[in-house]
Amino acid sequence: MKFFGKPKDEKKVLFVCIENAGRSQMAEGFFRKHAPKGWVPVSAGTRPTPEINPLAVQAMKEVGIDITGQKPKELSEELIRASSLKISMGCMDQTECPAIFLGNSQDWGIEDPKGKPLEKVREIRDKIEEKVKKLVTNLESN
Repeated sequence: MKFFGKPKDEKKVLFVCIENAGRSQMAEGFFRKHAPKGWVPVSAGTRPTPEINPLAVQAMKEVGIDITGQKPKELSEELIRASSLKISMGCMDQTECPAIFLGNSQDWGIEDPKGKPLEKVREIRDKIEEKVKKLVTNLESN
């Protein structure tokens, strides 16, 4: 089976948040940069917005990662089934919490950058990068 044109032997890590506009998009960008061989990222949301948060795009550009080509996507059963690893960025809204839909997943508990000033978005970005780097190290050692 092919998934978004990728070979079937590649493993997917799915980053999920509610709007798929900030945290999960930044995580996808960082994972794409640091991904161990054989792993690819995808992100989605339970209620995706039409576009990525412009401050998330700006914060990522500041560290040399361009996420302008990424688009918010709706979380689907197909995405969940096709993913080897599922990570919820944080459950701030219990009614639409992505972890409810993911089953066996990790919850990183990262604050939503929506409506926050650029300085706070940078702090959130840095936390996401730290977690992604730890994840990559763990995947490489297994």
